Amino acid sequence: QVQLVESGGGSVQPGGSLRLSCAASGYTYSSATMGWFRQGPGKEREWVASIYTSDGLSYYADSVKGRFTFSQGNAKNTVHLQMNSLKPEDSAVYYCAAATARTSAFYLRGAYTFWGQGTQVTVSS
Repeated sequence: QVQLVESGGGSVQPGGSLRLSCAASGYTYSSATMGWFRQGPGKEREWVASIYTSDGLSYYADSVKGRFTFSQGNAKNTVHLQMNSLKPEDSAVYYCAAATARTSAFYLRGAYTFWGQGTQVTVSS
């Protein structure tokens, strides 16, 4: 089955940037839709962004729109989330997720079958 591993998390000051990566085994064959979710302290896991891997179309939550960019790496087994103008409220564990089908319900946790273990992002002064 598909295995996902996130990396690139860390601590930055407000206004800073981070680039998260997700390495997905079997990505080219099994993952039509990729997503990023995050879970901050005392909060539910929330949708951040998704991408259709066949054509690169991406979608974003209102909270990150204009600041985050979802992209695919040169190798189809990797995706990236470029996070700019980071705010303290962006602090969370970020999870990569994969769905085998191209789905219009990409903002729902239930649409995804495979999940990574998460990477911590901390934005503070």
